[in-house]
Amino acid sequence: MKTTKYLCTLLIALGFISLAEAQQSIDDMVKEWERAKAFTKEYLDVMPEAGYALKPTPEMRSFAEQMLHLTDANYGFTSTVTGEKSPVGRGESEKVEDKSKANVTNLVMAGYDYVINSIKKMTPTQLAEITKLFDRFELTKEMALAKSFEHQTHHRGQTTVYIRLAGAKPPQEKLF
Repeated sequence: MKTTKYLCTLLIALGFISLAEAQQSIDDMVKEWERAKAFTKEYLDVMPEAGYALKPTPEMRSFAEQMLHLTDANYGFTSTVTGEKSPVGRGESEKVEDKSKANVTNLVMAGYDYVINSIKKMTPTQLAEITKLFDRFELTKEMALAKSFEHQTHHRGQTTVYIRLAGAKPPQEKLF
């Protein structure tokens, strides 16, 4: 995978791939994050207010905490990729006292906006640069954002069970 990214960067530099084609990768990434944001919003909307405190078992996160956890990761991964200080401290979202539907929804949507706006500012060359996640995993910035996307998808998917336990119906899959 690293070889592919380096090759892409080299081809751009040599002029074999147009900047428009390289920009398409960023545009596609933004589009996917916007889709994920809208899909997550549907999850937040369908969960009844009382369900935000729901924990399937005592040792698990509540629905609100799951959503806030994915938000914390969205900030953390993205700030690592951009090199900018996150507007939210590590694990800060999940620790908020107000875990009401309205507040959690606002915090989660703000987290998605942070990711989307950060990606929009990036260049194809920056996406091909190497970064280090958790001080041990070296990968391209594009792959780090893909890992963040995978993480938010995983935790949103976990909340499907929470929604069903609350007696509501989860949203239909939005693959496209």
